[in-house]
Amino acid sequence: MTRPGKIIAIHLSYASRADQRGRRPAAPSYFFKPASSVGVSRGTVERPAGTELLAFEGEIALVIGTAARRVSLDDAWAHVGWVTASNDLGLYDLRANDKGSNVRSKGGDGYTPLGPDLIDARTVDPAALRVRAWVNGELRQDDTTDGLIFPLAQLVADLSQHFTLEPGDVILTGTPAGSSVIAPGDVVEIEVDAPDAAGSPSSGRLVTTVTQGEIPFDGDLGSLPAVDDLQRAEAWGSRDAAGLPAETPAPALSPALRAKLLEAPTAGLSAQLRKRGHHACFIDGVAANIPGSKIVGTAKTLRFVPFREDLFVAHGGGYNAQKRAFDAVAEGEIIVIEARGDATTGTLGDILALRARARGAAGVVTDGGVRDFDAVAEIGLPVFSQGAHPSVLGRKHVPWDVDVTISCGGAAVQPGDIIVGDGDGVIVIPPSLAEQVADDALAQEIEDAWIAEQVAAGHPVDGLFPLNAEWRAKYDAATGSGSEVGSEG
Repeated sequence: MTRPGKIIAIHLSYASRADQRGRRPAAPSYFFKPASSVGVSRGTVERPAGTELLAFEGEIALVIGTAARRVSLDDAWAHVGWVTASNDLGLYDLRANDKGSNVRSKGGDGYTPLGPDLIDARTVDPAALRVRAWVNGELRQDDTTDGLIFPLAQLVADLSQHFTLEPGDVILTGTPAGSSVIAPGDVVEIEVDAPDAAGSPSSGRLVTTVTQGEIPFDGDLGSLPAVDDLQRAEAWGSRDAAGLPAETPAPALSPALRAKLLEAPTAGLSAQLRKRGHHACFIDGVAANIPGSKIVGTAKTLRFVPFREDLFVAHGGGYNAQKRAFDAVAEGEIIVIEARGDATTGTLGDILALRARARGAAGVVTDGGVRDFDAVAEIGLPVFSQGAHPSVLGRKHVPWDVDVTISCGGAAVQPGDIIVGDGDGVIVIPPSLAEQVADDALAQEIEDAWIAEQVAAGHPVDGLFPLNAEWRAKYDAATGSGSEVGSEG
């Protein structure tokens, strides 16, 4: 085949891959690959010097036969001329720099080998194609188009809404689970076939050998390769495959404890913490964007450091720590942001708030400002902050790290700490104390309600608040309580 005019690739399309990544898209999303990335069977691909995470992705490639512009779903497959195999190679070391666009991580020379043979699209059922991948003779991927989230014809019809698909254009239709890291000397083979069709047509084996590059990237010209454990886990397919220790999940709140903490006011909870010697439990200077809202959840932490030009170049763009935090927040967690108490720039806006809401986050606490303040409130995500500020990221902050111990509003916050916020403010509760603190705060609420009744009936506060021995005996008799939790104003 001749070099295509356009190569369009989809981010996620197979259910097995989406489940592996922990996110299933509601609609397809795409990126372009340069025509210069096309390679041929029995060619080589270079892993650049100074990198470690070159990964293969066995895919079905569609080659457009006739021009398609605003075609219907029913007519879309008729515009596909041929089907073949592709290896959508990617370098995770450069992924964070161009997250989403994949310009550098997916655009290298030889990063889109195609072939070796073409299957006539008219002879196969697009719902009954198979893609397999082998590394050094070992089968690594084996899936069929029955496992697609989005049918192949939908990709053609969808893309044709936006631009003309021209003859020779290639659509890479995504990879199933099993993609992983390859090293110099490894040989990758990809095959696409239609085992149930007459004659079992096949693309043949697309063979690519990995070589080691010798020329490093120049940091004076652009951002350098960088990896972290998240990239390693995604490149290899799992933390275990990457040789990383299993993540220790943040302690989850039981439904019963969550219900207690929702009922108990922060004032009562903080009083119980102070009785136990915890005087630095307050996240100071923050207020809710939605009046009357209350949040309870475990902390997922995000740290900003002071702005510095070179650090922002290295850490501020692409798939930075801020985006990773909002992409990974779990249901019931609260994102807690260290912004050093600087309210003169936004630490999140409406897009990130939408992402947190979609992920089921219980809220956000930041000792900085919030951009798109009214829009964030309309989304319905409770955010406790120092208020509104229109500035974008990069004025005062560099997103630096996630899931580390941070300082927020003068309080130390660790991942998994329990965060409770209401109209009185936000407090941090060590998980080991949460159950006892909640129980005692609720008991105190009952006692305080009884005291309020006595004051409303005309009794003086002296001796009643807190209860002296005489009033304690009356309270125990009235309520059948024998415990003493003590009152604080």
